[in-house]
Amino acid sequence: MPFIRGTLPFSELPEEALAGLARHCAIDFVPKGTRVFVQGETIVDSIYLIQRGGVRLYLSQSQGDDKLVDYRGEGGSFGALAIIRGSTANLNVDTIEDSFFFRIPKDAFLSLVESHPSISQYYLKAFSESYVSKAFAELRQQHHELTCADSGLYLFSTRMGDLIKGEPMTIEAGRSIREAARIMADRGIGSLLVSAPDGDTAGIVTDKDLRRAMAEGEPYDAPVEFIMSSPVATVGHHETCFDGLLRMMAGQIHHLAVVRNDKVVGMVTSHDIMVVQGRSPLSIFRDIKGQRSIEGLYDLARKVPWVTNTLMEEGAKAGNISRMIAVLNDLILEKLLTMLQDEMGPPPAPWCWILMGSEGRREQTFRTDQDNALIYLDPEDGAHAAACEAYFKPFTQAAIEHLVKCGYPLCPGEMMASNPKWRLPYAVFRDYFERMILNPEPEQVLNATIFFDFRPGFGAKELGDTLRSHVTRHACRQDVFLRYLARDCLATKPPLSFFRNFIVEKNGEHKNTFNIKHQGLTPFVDFARAMALKHGIRETNTLDRLRLLGDGEHVSADLVSEAAEAYEFLMQVRLVHQMRQINEDREPDNRVNPAHLTDLEKQTLKEAFAVIGGLQNHLKDVFSLNVG
Repeated sequence: MPFIRGTLPFSELPEEALAGLARHCAIDFVPKGTRVFVQGETIVDSIYLIQRGGVRLYLSQSQGDDKLVDYRGEGGSFGALAIIRGSTANLNVDTIEDSFFFRIPKDAFLSLVESHPSISQYYLKAFSESYVSKAFAELRQQHHELTCADSGLYLFSTRMGDLIKGEPMTIEAGRSIREAARIMADRGIGSLLVSAPDGDTAGIVTDKDLRRAMAEGEPYDAPVEFIMSSPVATVGHHETCFDGLLRMMAGQIHHLAVVRNDKVVGMVTSHDIMVVQGRSPLSIFRDIKGQRSIEGLYDLARKVPWVTNTLMEEGAKAGNISRMIAVLNDLILEKLLTMLQDEMGPPPAPWCWILMGSEGRREQTFRTDQDNALIYLDPEDGAHAAACEAYFKPFTQAAIEHLVKCGYPLCPGEMMASNPKWRLPYAVFRDYFERMILNPEPEQVLNATIFFDFRPGFGAKELGDTLRSHVTRHACRQDVFLRYLARDCLATKPPLSFFRNFIVEKNGEHKNTFNIKHQGLTPFVDFARAMALKHGIRETNTLDRLRLLGDGEHVSADLVSEAAEAYEFLMQVRLVHQMRQINEDREPDNRVNPAHLTDLEKQTLKEAFAVIGGLQNHLKDVFSLNVG
């Protein structure tokens, strides 16, 4: 009964009703990988409360794909809607872990609903906000219906500090692994902070660390610091659940220490966030992480846009969405390259997969072309160089082919690791960047707009980090190169006439549209890149570059604020446009027809384009470019 008493909505019941309900409950164990409900077939005779474990809910569609709906863990439930409506199961439900359920029979549940209407209202309200068929239909409506979906903004309104349930539990360094396991079992918790003799937090031990210690035969009397992870991943108490979720996914961890005034005040787990926000991106994240074949990644990669659907319904800004897409794409790349290397055997030299262009900036939307390279440690001699080429040539060719099957198109300019021009030893790649900086020509400047946004994606990331530091350190000293970059920024004109009417294509297949990427977003990206390189800023993301330029007082706070808001609005228009095309089974593009926008959106779009003039004027002043 304690479990039911602590589970909404039953926690609101009087004691006698709770006791009566408990007498009807049964406890079921269902192993991992079991189909509990089959959509449209299962006759639902009970509501299931998840005491331990978790389930994945999804919708089978006529075209054969599955639409991920939700992940539900401890304290979650399923089956209520079908019972209330008298229908078969509305969704497929699979266990993703060994799970224990409290099962409430249909008759007992309906009797409870009749005597306590608040129970019914709770479930009906929850499903009216998140029920998949309604959300699925809304995504195919007009833009204003899509963005105004009736959904709680849990990820973006709830602060990490609000999820803390109590003081963090700790164990002193030097105590044994056995003691840590006993404390965690007695307290029913999944982690312990390890405190150093000086009182600081030295690390964290999780239930996963304990399982790994058992599997590896670690002595139970060994000090707990032998298995702890350090440093502890932290998040500010004021940061949103989305920030915490993104940090967990990027670091592939499940626990975050919440910090207030430099002090850890509590722990939050991925489960805590999933309880707050139903249709969590962690569902597809877990599916990708658990995939054991490269071919299995193909369908998962193509489902990433549906995560974006959910975030858009929740009111996410474009910057948040692109960051989430980048995290999921990075995980797909990591899984793919790891399994490919396992297939081909150990490489002859350490290597790093480099992401460039929008991937390097973490600003992907949908169907982003590949822009990548591979660098490896300088060979020792000719034989070693031949061995590297013999390994990395088929490796990169296979990787690019797999990425295409995952839905990432080939780069039209062949700027990919499968091209020998972009599969090079570190020193050769470094020298190429130096020539680009020292002898800037039109083609070199064009390449710079792609290459200088690079970041290490996978492998020996220290190679990519070293290259990033080298390029940043040298670029800021080359005034001629920077002037070329700045002058190139002035070449793009926003699609506005003198009287601030939209300038669109007059004829052809793109009639009545403009390219929001090249004519709207590119000037902001180019401005942030040129200014960041001038001031030695390593960051590649446009919004983060703008923020750092403002923090360093290299650009006025007002201009940074205007640029960030305008850029994010343009990104939002692009994302909504592309999401609508995907929902209509069309290939996404960047051609926006202003006639499809509301009056308010048109006005805001014009204001955003007007900011470009301010950025270009700033470049003229900084680089003394007397261009009309």
